[in-house]
Amino acid sequence: MSKRIDVGDLNVYYGSFLAVEGVSMAIEARSVTAFIGPSGCGKSTFIRTLNRMHEVIPGARVEGKVMLDGEDLYAANVDPVTVRRQVGMVFQRPNPFPTMSIRDNVLAGMKLNSKRMRKAEADDVVEQSLKGANLWNEVKDRLDKPGSGLSGGQQQRLCIARAIAVQPEVLLMDEPCSALDPISTLAIEDLIGELKQNYTIVIVTHNMQQAARVSDRTAFFNIAGTGKPGKLIEMDDTTKIFTNPSVKATEDYVSGRFG
Repeated sequence: MSKRIDVGDLNVYYGSFLAVEGVSMAIEARSVTAFIGPSGCGKSTFIRTLNRMHEVIPGARVEGKVMLDGEDLYAANVDPVTVRRQVGMVFQRPNPFPTMSIRDNVLAGMKLNSKRMRKAEADDVVEQSLKGANLWNEVKDRLDKPGSGLSGGQQQRLCIARAIAVQPEVLLMDEPCSALDPISTLAIEDLIGELKQNYTIVIVTHNMQQAARVSDRTAFFNIAGTGKPGKLIEMDDTTKIFTNPSVKATEDYVSGRFG
């Protein structure tokens, strides 16, 4: 189920502004790839191109290739909605639908894809997705209560349950812990370790220790200055990036000398 992503010479624009330039990388299946780098260097912009979320912004576009197991996600005949079903996304701030119950939140993606299900089937999806997000035991007795009644960490796991309910092949996480306390953060990190057995995971994080803890490979992005495009500087096994990077800028960043 899990698939690999190959990006070839990707340029990302907002109107005429080049935000990210010339990124090529391979993201391995069933592994965690972390994107690190200073604020404004294009990490979040770039991750949003991997499921075509970038283009929902007026004037935004990309040049280059994003291949999911050999299929070009930007080919003319490809439906962006299908892409977003294959490549799920979890955002920085937990965003469950506030008026919906926990159960309906999990099923929201299925309903958007107008998948009709019998109640027993829906119940099964809810249970499996919440178990997959390590949330089932905490919420199984209040599935009809609003998702907004959960703690921040629980809400974020609910969003992960919602993302995996539609059975994507890839899970993108844009700073999924930045709004959470340390205990919730640890729960999400543990969960990422479990989820990578079934999914290809890409995570943007500002937290170096988190990148070192959860990822198999790390990509370091940087920017030459305001108004300049973000670029991929180096990508390698996480251990190598943090102990023996090839590029001095990477070493300066991971050792805390700038950024």
